[in-house]
Order: sequence, then C-alpha cells, then structure tokens
Amino acid sequence: MITIFLQAAAPEGSMMPTMVMMGLMFVGFYFLMIRPQMKKSKQEKNFQAELKVGSRVVTTSGMHGRISQIMEDGVIIETLSGKLKFEKAAISRDFTQNRFPDNAPEAK
Repeated sequence: MITIFLQAAAPEGSMMPTMVMMGLMFVGFYFLMIRPQMKKSKQEKNFQAELKVGSRVVTTSGMHGRISQIMEDGVIIETLSGKLKFEKAAISRDFTQNRFPDNAPEAK
C-alpha cells in the first residue's frame, strides 16, 4: 500500500492559481460582508453620539419616547407612562417630523 503512495507523481502545477483564487475570495468577502457591517456600525455609533435632549426616538424594543436626560451610562426617555432609563445602544432610530412628514401637523 505504501508503494502506491510512493509511486504517485508529484503535481507539477504551481500553487499560484490557488493563491490568486483564495485572495479573490477574501477580497469578495471583504466588500460583500465585512465592509458594509463596519459602515453600519460606524453610523450607529455616530447616531448614538449625536443624541440630543428633546429628540423623539424609538428603542430597539419598539418603545417611542422623547429623550429627557443624557447621562454617561445611558439616557432617560420620557414616554406616556413615565420616565425610563435605557442604554444608548438601545436607541434604534430617530423619530422626527422631518423623517416622517405624514405625521407632521399642517402649517397654516
């Protein structure tokens, strides 16, 4: 049995096409998966850093409210049922009149 393995000819082709193909796969993964995720993460961090008192926001759990106080470890959101403390990471998106013009009161 060992003689069969010893008789097998060594591949004469180079490893270059394989390395090029693996490099192209890595570049493809970077542009299709890694880069968009990094961009989204950067946008979320910028959004959380730019939160202001009085902004109407929606949390990741779907709770709507207005920011009444910003602290180092979180924010206090005022809702119809009272004030609740959330982490900044729990703020999902901004809920302003500019973003949703259908809900804006008509100007006279």
